Amino acid sequence: MKAVVLESAENPLIVKEVAKPTPGPGEVLVQIKAAALNRRDWWITVGKYAGIKYPTILGADGAGVVAEADEGAADWLNKEVIINPSHSWGEHPEFQGKEFKILGLPDDGTMAEYVLVKAEYLYPKPAHLTFEQAAALPLAGITAYRALFTKAHIKKGDKMLVVGVGAGTGSITLQFAVAAGAQVFVTSGTSEKIAQAKQLGACAGVNYKAQDWAQELKHFSGGGFDIVVDSALGPDFNKIPDLCNPGGRIVFFGGTAGNIPELNARPIFWKQLQILGTTMGTQDDFKAMLTFVNEHKIVPVVDEVFTLADAKAAFEKMGAAKQFGKLVLKVS
Repeated sequence: MKAVVLESAENPLIVKEVAKPTPGPGEVLVQIKAAALNRRDWWITVGKYAGIKYPTILGADGAGVVAEADEGAADWLNKEVIINPSHSWGEHPEFQGKEFKILGLPDDGTMAEYVLVKAEYLYPKPAHLTFEQAAALPLAGITAYRALFTKAHIKKGDKMLVVGVGAGTGSITLQFAVAAGAQVFVTSGTSEKIAQAKQLGACAGVNYKAQDWAQELKHFSGGGFDIVVDSALGPDFNKIPDLCNPGGRIVFFGGTAGNIPELNARPIFWKQLQILGTTMGTQDDFKAMLTFVNEHKIVPVVDEVFTLADAKAAFEKMGAAKQFGKLVLKVS
């Protein structure tokens, strides 16, 4: 079978023929129809991710059809599925255990014609989504759902800010929050992405490269935010507590712009703010996310679809941060 393989530090991304795996007890072989990129995949290719091993087939996100199954999972045969990439969470719903891992490292992932997974991580593909749209959902979807619902307890009428809306997690966070009845504001580095966010239901947006972006947001929001979702951190994070309403929740799941700088903690305790970290999610989070997607007929934003053979071009676009939404590989 063909696969996108992390071959070595010197040759981090090649498309090559590899052996097709065989299901063991409780396992299935999914014929991948589409796989999606995440920023995590790009960090792996540039050597800036923990636990890198060679060779590995990349990819956490995938949708396809079950081609083979152990007899204990035979009910899944020929079913259209998506895969929960959040594996071996552990016994505590509040945090992942030591055995936790994400599909695509250390285990071989979805950027291949077939992927081997445990049947417990399979879910029916939402009927209203194409394979490409479904492939765009799992990692970003579970991350956004846990951030908004499990952590921030979003409710109708909340004022919310999405920092960096152009990413796959940013766009699906916006879509989930709008569907939940929140008033959503966004930041982005380009006016084009802000315009796209408005088409998805954002009330307004500002360019975070502007010197007065925080003041602009205060003006647009009429004062401040009940929830802020951030995947960047970096030097501008110290402005976020001042943007929050009393009792506000700041949730983050990445640090692409760097660490949190020195910040004034007084607004945090005086306004009784919560700063909440989150990563991926539990099986219950994934099930609830899919129920929400099906109920609201949410369609993840797909920026561009590439062939498996053109995976390098997709990674180059990810590295340049030119996309709005998800970059997808059409596999078969």
